[in-house]
Order: sequence, then structure tokens, then C-alpha cells
Amino acid sequence: MRKFVIPIALAISLASGAAEAKGCLKGAVVGGVAGHFMHRHTVLGVVAGCVIGHHMAVTKEQQEKAAREKHQQAQHQNPQNH
Repeated sequence: MRKFVIPIALAISLASGAAEAKGCLKGAVVGGVAGHFMHRHTVLGVVAGCVIGHHMAVTKEQQEKAAREKHQQAQHQNPQNH
């Protein structure tokens, strides 16, 4: 079953597209390893890891975007502190 973890992770990340694959591959690898050690549920771990990894990457990106916008807004309100 181990020999299928990486090919499945790659297939999932390629199928979802490069823009939507953020965090998927890393999460899939971690999930696959965890699933393998938890009663041999490698494929389930890969899928769950991909979903969770993607969600975490999107959340992080949104937080960074909000922080950048807040910083830019503060610069526009008070330009002499730049």
C-alpha cells in the first residue's frame, strides 16, 4: 500500500489544478503517513490530508492578504510614518 501514497498524492494535486493545489501535496503526504500507521488507512489519510492542507493554505493566504491590506490602509491614512 505504501507504494501508492506518493502517486495518489501527485494525482490529486495535479487533478485539482496548480492554483487549487496549495497545501494539498504536503497534507496528502502527512495524511498518508498518519493513515498508514492508523490501521492501514493510507488512501483515506491522503485524501483527508489533501483537503485539510488545502484548507489551511487558503486560510493562511487570506490572513496574509488581510494583513497586507490593513498595512496598506494604515499607510494611506498616515503617510508621514512610512
